[in-house]
Amino acid sequence: MNTVMEMDAIEKAIKEKQCTIIDVRAPFEFEEGNVVGSINIPLQELPQRLNDLKEMKAPLIMCCASGNRSRQATLYLAQEGITAHNGGSWMDVNFNQQ
Repeated sequence: MNTVMEMDAIEKAIKEKQCTIIDVRAPFEFEEGNVVGSINIPLQELPQRLNDLKEMKAPLIMCCASGNRSRQATLYLAQEGITAHNGGSWMDVNFNQQ
């Protein structure tokens, strides 16, 4: 789980559009609702998209429905040398809509 300081930094990066938000839910879930400007890369597709992820504007903020898949994604990307942050639920990082 991210600390309050980390969540404050995540919120600031999102509000200032200084990050890339990656939603790791399935496409049908993403279509039902998502953060404006986020990119849908389902969790199981991350291994095939590593080069794309390395080219995206850092920091990478991962989100999903509840925070479980985004946590898995964050841990996986760390193993691959890519820094990412677990934003949790897409509704929790939907700052630009509030």
